[in-house]
Amino acid sequence: MKPVLTVEFSAKAGDYEFKEESVTFHSPEEFFGFIAPGGGCETIPDEVEEIRIIFLSAEHPNVQNPIADASAVLQLHKVIFTGPLSEIVQVGEQILDKTGRGELSRSFLAIIGESR
Repeated sequence: MKPVLTVEFSAKAGDYEFKEESVTFHSPEEFFGFIAPGGGCETIPDEVEEIRIIFLSAEHPNVQNPIADASAVLQLHKVIFTGPLSEIVQVGEQILDKTGRGELSRSFLAIIGESR
């Protein structure tokens, strides 16, 4: 199965920026499992300055609604989502929903700037 998104972690030391690691997921559900409590997101080092979540282009273009494939960016504090507009909107809605239901780890919520 082809990955649908990549998560890149980067840190800075002075003027030097370097990638910590890169993780691929085969579905948005896998990604949400990673950022759920106990899903692995808690192991992200404090030195991480930025997290890029890159949604790969769909295998087949949306001919019914081409704007769905338009490139979009959503930034939540240290996390930058890029990819097709339809994917960004869906993930944004899921983040709102899962935050309201307490299904996201405190670590991820701190990274996106949500504090309770």
